[in-house]
Amino acid sequence: MRRIWLKNYRCFAEQQEVRLAPLTLLVGDNSTGKTSFLAMIRALWDIAYRNRVPNFKEEPYDLGSFDEIAHFRGGRGGRAEEFESGFDLSPSVDPAVANAASPADRAHRFIARFSRRGTVPMLTARRLSNKSGDLWIEQQAASGEHVSKVIYGTSREPTSFSAPAEWSVEGDTRLLPFDFFASHASYIRRSRSADSRLTKGDQRAIRELVDSAGMFPDAAPLYAGAPVRSKPHRTYDPSLIGRDPEGDYIPMFLAEQHVGGSERWQRLLDALQRFGRDAGLFDEVTVKPLAKRGGPFQLQVRRFDKRTKGPHRNLIDVGYGVSQVLPIVTELLRQDAPTMFLLQQPEVHLHPSAQAALGSLFCRTASWGRQLVVETHSDHLLDRVRMDVRDGVVPLQPADVSILYFERHGLDVRIHSLRIDDEGNVLGAPEGYRRFFMEEVTRSLWKQEPGNGNGGT
Repeated sequence: MRRIWLKNYRCFAEQQEVRLAPLTLLVGDNSTGKTSFLAMIRALWDIAYRNRVPNFKEEPYDLGSFDEIAHFRGGRGGRAEEFESGFDLSPSVDPAVANAASPADRAHRFIARFSRRGTVPMLTARRLSNKSGDLWIEQQAASGEHVSKVIYGTSREPTSFSAPAEWSVEGDTRLLPFDFFASHASYIRRSRSADSRLTKGDQRAIRELVDSAGMFPDAAPLYAGAPVRSKPHRTYDPSLIGRDPEGDYIPMFLAEQHVGGSERWQRLLDALQRFGRDAGLFDEVTVKPLAKRGGPFQLQVRRFDKRTKGPHRNLIDVGYGVSQVLPIVTELLRQDAPTMFLLQQPEVHLHPSAQAALGSLFCRTASWGRQLVVETHSDHLLDRVRMDVRDGVVPLQPADVSILYFERHGLDVRIHSLRIDDEGNVLGAPEGYRRFFMEEVTRSLWKQEPGNGNGGT
């Protein structure tokens, strides 16, 4: 995803379009829509990349009913009847390649619109177009009927047809998998060829657009992390492994990797321990079986000093920060890591030096071709990202980092797209950006006299 926009969604009224990068940091006051922004990214990902109907109540984002999601304008304006969002991407079957594509490369735009069905939001239309929007193909769900309308063409000459019955999915054509554009390209071409209103050039362009729908791979992975991870336990019992937002499964995943004793486990262990040393949290991670293979086990860590190695200590005995950050770090470092990460407040319970180490880890992960969107309240994390890019510590360019500042304006929120330059300076920051932080710094440097807001000693 290269850019994303929202309209009439939660606290975002007028359409707002912002830049996404390999590493995007969301900053701003509490309750300014950062979690809602992450939830919409996952909804769009579900539609485009996973052929799923988005669930706005799925953990870790529970946004409630339609009335709690559609923007409330206030007064006579009432609540919006529909909301929409979309994103820009490059036509590549590999999202990582798409994100790395140069701005000069041809880009496509994906749009999803939602309206009310009872108390829940219903996906009523999805559109794939060129970036300018004058060439497009769209599926619309007809209200109350098991039919779907496909509209395609140019802004000058649109045409449409009803989806045939054989396109049904479990007997319901109201919502087809998004890859129906590619799967049924021949049908669309036959329908189009009989339409004399379209020029040969338009027909050729539409054919290329239809064929490019194959850029959306089925079931592309995404990880959405919760702001508070699972609590540590003194002893873990074997259980089934399946990703979850809180990271409950991470201890079992580490235990299984440890039992296998493969080179893959050693690479993961080395990377985990590298982060632990950089963050000042631990030097060694150990899985300690308490019985034969498949039985209970413990997770232990220990610290080293210059001369000796400290004792192994149970995860529950070393402070909450280690257990809170371990699921995130493991997800980022495992070999089969997802393509997209949506993370909320990863710095929870971490010392400032460990928060900064997370910033370095995010930079390295983004340089490996993955995309991270991180909500954070940590200046230490953000400053480390700026300095690592400035100093060339990681192979990221300033354009590979986007800072989105969420600022409240009455009942609405405005998102400011900020960039960093080669010196690590934040560009385009509005007056409200980090105002509180700067006021606290000023106060620490200058003692104000009573009754004199600008005085000092």
